[in-house]
Amino acid sequence: MAGSERERYAALLRKVEAEVTARWGEGRMHPTTERIAALVDLLGSPQRNYRAVHLTGTNGKTTTARMIDELLRATGLRVGRFTSPHLSSITERIVVDGAPVSDRTFVDAYAELAPYLELVDGQFDVRLSFFEVLVALGYSIFADTPVDVAVVEVGLGGTWDATNVIDADVAVVTPVDLDHTQFLGEDVATIATEKAGIIKAGATAILAAQQPEAAERLLRQAAEVGASVAREGLEFGVLDRRVAVGGQSLALQGLGGRYDDLFLPLHGAHQAQNAVCALAAAEAFFGVGAATGPLDVEFVRQAFAGVRSPGRLEAVRSAPTILVDSAHNPHGMAATAAAITEEFDFRRLVAVVAVLGDKDVRGILEQLEPVADELVVTQNSSQRGMSADTLAAIAVDVFGADRVTVEPRLDDALEAAVRVAEESGEDVLSGAGVLVTGSVVTAGEARVLLGAAP
Repeated sequence: MAGSERERYAALLRKVEAEVTARWGEGRMHPTTERIAALVDLLGSPQRNYRAVHLTGTNGKTTTARMIDELLRATGLRVGRFTSPHLSSITERIVVDGAPVSDRTFVDAYAELAPYLELVDGQFDVRLSFFEVLVALGYSIFADTPVDVAVVEVGLGGTWDATNVIDADVAVVTPVDLDHTQFLGEDVATIATEKAGIIKAGATAILAAQQPEAAERLLRQAAEVGASVAREGLEFGVLDRRVAVGGQSLALQGLGGRYDDLFLPLHGAHQAQNAVCALAAAEAFFGVGAATGPLDVEFVRQAFAGVRSPGRLEAVRSAPTILVDSAHNPHGMAATAAAITEEFDFRRLVAVVAVLGDKDVRGILEQLEPVADELVVTQNSSQRGMSADTLAAIAVDVFGADRVTVEPRLDDALEAAVRVAEESGEDVLSGAGVLVTGSVVTAGEARVLLGAAP
């Protein structure tokens, strides 16, 4: 595409994004799939044109989806992947053959979709939401491409999530914990009940290790609809993991057998857990089990070695090392803190934190406090973002006033953190580091400011 044509479509994409963003916002939930069901029905049910793997859970969904994508493509399948939210560009949410769709594909698909949006908007008291539009857009693009299989991450919950108009062959549930409690429920059991809604009749449910109350609700759903179940720790699991340069070396027990000498270029025990869940999902998709034997181990090695997960404990600069991480709830921050302790030999770590106001902010900071020597609190551009001053008041209570600095602008906060790391007296090549975290929005904006994103 010529330069002028690229520029034209980039401008059109900005216009489309503004139009879609003006709808009912992301991060909210209206417990019905009536609108999205009406829309995909008008579109001819594009989600029925390919097989699917559907993912829910509290943390790890996007990375696990990326891993499943790699595993399926390693066998020669054409894969569509739908994830959310995005880090830098809205097109990241709709991926075909491992790459975000082009601005042109996104814009042209929206132009075809727009008349149907008006029809459905007129049928209901509440207009189609931002997320519902993107789901329909993704499902339509996958059908038009076409893809062999779609790997689909829920937006929020499960039963009432807009993605749940798809009936997947495989349903993956990553660990369930507390998050979005204002929409999903105040306890793990209630949240698990909502997330269990993606497990459909005849499907295979791949369940990460769960708290007992979550496991009970997930297994009950599987029994009620007649789905098969494979559980981490019983039918599959991590046999061995060792820290390696740039990631970790794994031995995994899959549904079909053992897989040794796998290199995963991601950090932390939680990523090993994501990997074995992804492996089991791919095996279930292909009907692999003890009777058939494992998948081709070379395909599996190739797939895992190629996994990238931007914004997930991602090193974006050195001297000092700057890590960007999307942890946005206590469960996620606990995993990040554990990975930093295990895999990075920082003698001084400065954390830059900006969060959304509807999160368990104190819980996030309490998980971060043992590994961060100093904290620079700031804010991101989200309308849901907590102000730096409000965050600072909570941070001082957790960290103490002498360990907290306030910088309302994210770019200033990054500069302040680097300055503190450089002036700490530690060797910036190894001893001092910076962690930018607290929200997917924070991670995405930091990647742009640090030159790690287009």
